[in-house]
Amino acid sequence: MYCFSLFWLLGCSLSNYFFLKTEHFGFRLSLSLPGVIFAPYGPVWKQQRKFSLSTLRHFGVGRHSLEPKIIEELKFIKEEMLKHGKDSFNPFPIIRNAVSNVICSMALGRRFNYEDVEFKTMLKNMARALELSVNSYMILVNICPWLYYLPFGPFRELRKTELDITTFLKKIIAQHRDTLDAANPRDFIDMYFIHAEEEKNNKESSFNEDYLFFIIGDLFIAGTDTTSNTLLWCLLYMSLYPEVQEKVHAEIEAVLGRDKVPSLTHKAQMPFTEATIMEVQRMTAVVPLSIPRMASETAVLQGYTIPKGSVIVPNLWSVHRDPNIWEKPDEFQPSRFLDENGQLIKKEAFIPFGMGKRVCMGEQLAKMELFLIFASLMQSFTFLYPENAAKPSMEGRFGLTLAPCPFNIIALKR
Repeated sequence: MYCFSLFWLLGCSLSNYFFLKTEHFGFRLSLSLPGVIFAPYGPVWKQQRKFSLSTLRHFGVGRHSLEPKIIEELKFIKEEMLKHGKDSFNPFPIIRNAVSNVICSMALGRRFNYEDVEFKTMLKNMARALELSVNSYMILVNICPWLYYLPFGPFRELRKTELDITTFLKKIIAQHRDTLDAANPRDFIDMYFIHAEEEKNNKESSFNEDYLFFIIGDLFIAGTDTTSNTLLWCLLYMSLYPEVQEKVHAEIEAVLGRDKVPSLTHKAQMPFTEATIMEVQRMTAVVPLSIPRMASETAVLQGYTIPKGSVIVPNLWSVHRDPNIWEKPDEFQPSRFLDENGQLIKKEAFIPFGMGKRVCMGEQLAKMELFLIFASLMQSFTFLYPENAAKPSMEGRFGLTLAPCPFNIIALKR
C-alpha cells in the first residue's frame, strides 16, 4: 500500500539529509517492498532493475526512436487546449493523461482516450492516493497497521483508491497473458512474461506475474505523477513570469519558428528553454525527499552516528534551496544555469532525479518528455494566468510528490 512512505515523516534532520532508526516507537521499518523503486538492494532488485532498464531502452527510452510517440501525444494535448479558446481551464487532467499515455504505450501497449472515464478515474485515484499517503492520520498506520482497515475517513478512501488501481492494472496484465504472442512482443508486459518463461527453471529467478504487477505499478505511477507535476509547475511559472516566457518564446522562434517540430536534436540550440525547465525542477523539487536508502554499515556523518540498518532519506528540497550553493535560492532565475555566453551550465548540486544506484530509472524518459512537451507547448501557446483569479500557493501540495495547488490557466494560440 502507498502508506509505506510514511516513515519519511518520522525522520529527524541531519544537515541536508534525514535518517531514521528502524527500531523507533517499538516497531521496525523495512524497505522489503516489491518493485524496483523501494525494493531492498540485493539480487532481486538487481535482476528486476536490469531487466526494466534494458526493456525500456528496447522501446525507445533515451533514443530518438521514442520521439514520434511523444510528438503524437502532443497533437491531442493541443487539441484539448484549443477547445477552450480564450477561456481559462484546468490543465491537470490534460497533462496527466498525456504523460501517462507515453509510459502506457510502452508498458501497457496502448494509449487511452482523454475521455476514457475509467482511465481518468485511475489518474485521479493515483493523485489522491499519493496525497493521502502523507496525511497525518496515515502516520498512525505504520504504528498501528490495523487502523488501515477502519471503515471511515482517509483509511477507507485510501483502501478504495488502491483497490481500483489494483483492479485496473491486473485486468490489463491478465489480458496480456491471455493474448501473448511470444514471437511478437507488444510492450513491457509481454517482454516480462517472455522473460519469466525463459527463467522458469532458474531457482534464483524472481520473475513472476505477482512481481510484474508491482513493476507495472511503479512504472505507471512514477512515470505519470512526477513528469506531469513538473510540466504543470512549468505552465504555472510561465503564466506568473511573463518576462521569462517571452525569452523562451524568442529562443523557440529563432530555432524552430512556428512550424518546425521540436526534436531532441534542437536541445543544444535552446539553452534558455532548457535552463527554464531546470530552474522549475530546482524550485519545485517534485520528489522533495527522494528515494529512501538504508545504511549497509554503521557510519559517522558530520558527527552524527548512523547505525547500520537506518533508513536514510536524501532531502533534495534542502539541497536545491541551500543558500550556500545557490544565490538567492528562493527566486526564480533560469539564468543561474547559463554562463556569460548564454550556454548551459551543469551544476553538481542539481540532482532532481537523485543519484547513485537508486537514481530515477525513468530519468531519460522524463528529460525527453519535459523538453519535447514544454518546447512544443511554448511554440504553440502563450500561457496567461486569469486576471481575477487568486494566485495559488507556490508551496504546492505535498504527497509522495510535490504537486501544484489547483489552478486554471489561459492558453492563447500563437
